[in-house]
Amino acid sequence: MTIHKEGYKSIGIAALLFGFINIISFNFLSAAMPWLAVAIFIVTLGLFLFLVSFFRIPNRQLTINENQIICPADGKVVVIEEIIDVEYFKDKRIQVSIFMSPANVHVNRNPINGLVKYNQYHKGKYLVAWHPKSSTENERHSVVIENSKGIVLVKQIAGALAKRICNYLAVGDNVKQGEELGFIKFGSRVDVLLPIGTNINVQLNQVVQGGVTVLASFTPKA
Repeated sequence: MTIHKEGYKSIGIAALLFGFINIISFNFLSAAMPWLAVAIFIVTLGLFLFLVSFFRIPNRQLTINENQIICPADGKVVVIEEIIDVEYFKDKRIQVSIFMSPANVHVNRNPINGLVKYNQYHKGKYLVAWHPKSSTENERHSVVIENSKGIVLVKQIAGALAKRICNYLAVGDNVKQGEELGFIKFGSRVDVLLPIGTNINVQLNQVVQGGVTVLASFTPKA
């Protein structure tokens, strides 16, 4: 396991706070109220370790298959439905949404190989990630990737806690399946918009792993 680059600053600040709080605590409380000093140490250590785990990148065997669309994020599948995409395609698409809790790995990965055709950041609200309107009203970053098999839109969506979306792609980039697309800090959701007729390989409430779980399979072209 390694630590993601987005976590270096946050973990550094947290380590300084952890040290400062506990130095003060043990200097002023350990003699009169040792139980309180120990309690403060345990709580602050737990919070620090949780923060470190939030930025973890676990070692995984990524799934690479040009005929498959791989989950771009860890989490739970909360939506599988047909929608009308008003942002890019302007037609019907299958939307699959993955909810990311603060305990999930928050690296987002490219679901397919291909050329980045569209990359757009949108300011917006911070509704809870499972709200039906979060896909169109929350702060979000949309990326469209296309290859000879098909075309996919990946939407990183901020939530009530997630206030920073990091996206590493640009229009014209040739990206590889499984490589990093971006990072969302402190929980949110990722939507994937697929062509109608795509074979969906996940179910509602299924727990999935980014870069590993097969989300869907392209329908062979006639």
